[in-house]
Amino acid sequence: MLNKPLKRFGQNYLIDKNIINKIITEIDPQPDDTVIEIGPGRGALTELLIQKLKDFTAVEIDKRVIETLSIKYPSLKIINEDFLKMDLQQFFKNNRIKIVGNIPYNITSSIIFKIIENRNFVQESVFMVQNEVAKRMSAKVKTKDYGILSVLLNAFGQVEYCFKVSPNVFRPKPNVHSAVVHIHWHNLSLDVTDKLIIKIVKAAFGNRRKILKNSLNNSIFNDCDFSESGIDLSRRAEELETKDFIQLAKAAEKMN
Repeated sequence: MLNKPLKRFGQNYLIDKNIINKIITEIDPQPDDTVIEIGPGRGALTELLIQKLKDFTAVEIDKRVIETLSIKYPSLKIINEDFLKMDLQQFFKNNRIKIVGNIPYNITSSIIFKIIENRNFVQESVFMVQNEVAKRMSAKVKTKDYGILSVLLNAFGQVEYCFKVSPNVFRPKPNVHSAVVHIHWHNLSLDVTDKLIIKIVKAAFGNRRKILKNSLNNSIFNDCDFSESGIDLSRRAEELETKDFIQLAKAAEKMN
């Protein structure tokens, strides 16, 4: 018996084999990869991944589908846990982890921030997300979609918008289009803490229509003087490139 998708878990099950195969091609699973799938659901991706991988773990919060998956794939390692609460370091071995999945739209940003915090352990991510979010993730400077996600993903990795996906390939059909994105995470030091970069970016975009000087003054950085940072504070956040935000973060660090 198939389990009914639950709205509270943001479940929309992928049913189109052509799209499934396109996603698998994008993931490009190699036998020695360490791969985590978030929310396997009914196993659309799981079925193909388990055939290609020696080290594969599915993380599923919905207890109802675990029994079905365990029967269907006896060798599958399933963890019944909230991905957002997991310790990803436990999966890190000789190679960095790949994290994949058709992820719930309502926690996409939370998952991205979780991986940013663990980017030393994560090599790549291939996700199906809401199309509007995918556009924000891959947006270029001075465009309407450019914002917090665009800047941070460019700071901590490289994101590629792969392809758009119709609602017709899901059950139940979502009310929005989806898209597949491929993120290559880097574990390079930026000479300033990740947390400070995140705080600076969030503060700068906190009042998107205001100039940087006003946005930063209305944030947790209201006591900082950025006049010597080398950044033109009369510009808006959407006009700054990633390197500019890193420069602001370095300036803030010197003042603390």
